[in-house]
Amino acid sequence: MPRVLVIEDDETTAREIVAELSVHGMLAEWVANGREGLERASRRAYDLITLDRMLPGMDGIDVVAEIRRANVDTPVLMISALSDVDERVRGLRAGGDDYLTKPFAPDEMAARAEVLLRRRQPQAAQRLRVADLELDLVSHVAYRHGQPLTLLPTEYRLLEFLMRNSGQVLTRTMIFETVWGFHFDPGTNVIDVHIGRLRRKIDGAGQVPLIHTVRGTGYMLVAGHENIPVMS
Repeated sequence: MPRVLVIEDDETTAREIVAELSVHGMLAEWVANGREGLERASRRAYDLITLDRMLPGMDGIDVVAEIRRANVDTPVLMISALSDVDERVRGLRAGGDDYLTKPFAPDEMAARAEVLLRRRQPQAAQRLRVADLELDLVSHVAYRHGQPLTLLPTEYRLLEFLMRNSGQVLTRTMIFETVWGFHFDPGTNVIDVHIGRLRRKIDGAGQVPLIHTVRGTGYMLVAGHENIPVMS
């Protein structure tokens, strides 16, 4: 069971985070100030840290910077009410691995936590596989049923992100920020366009569809319709 350190001074928000992570099979511990959070994080006993940006005792930016200076490589999901781009960039440059703004949907917070935990797992294999879909991480070539597929660079990055997180619902925000690398514009349809192109290459005629739309949420790559969650 992954262990998560929750550093958050607002009790209501902290309880919400702990409860949601518990539902997703994680063991979460809560501390309410930056200095205690830094002390616990330095023990290297956690698989993930969620870190509030504004904390008593020690600011979240200083906490993550000190964690990195101590060579602690635990993934850090920063959570903040400060949503402008400059603040997001500060958090990431200080050592954060992801940045989530308040107010947030608990299921998206948990999904981001799961993605960071997956990234931490050793990636010894040179290929990713989902059903009969393979992605060669060395040659950057995808195969479906043994046949090579021609992918553009963005399509390759999109497919790699989907495959590394197969079976997980990925929101449009998560996809946009990981694949494109900048803040999500809810008015753009660029994700849907690229998903459509990727589907035409991956899920050809006679193939079992692997890329699925989760209505109102985002997309997931999974073998079998029975594994797709129903979102209300």
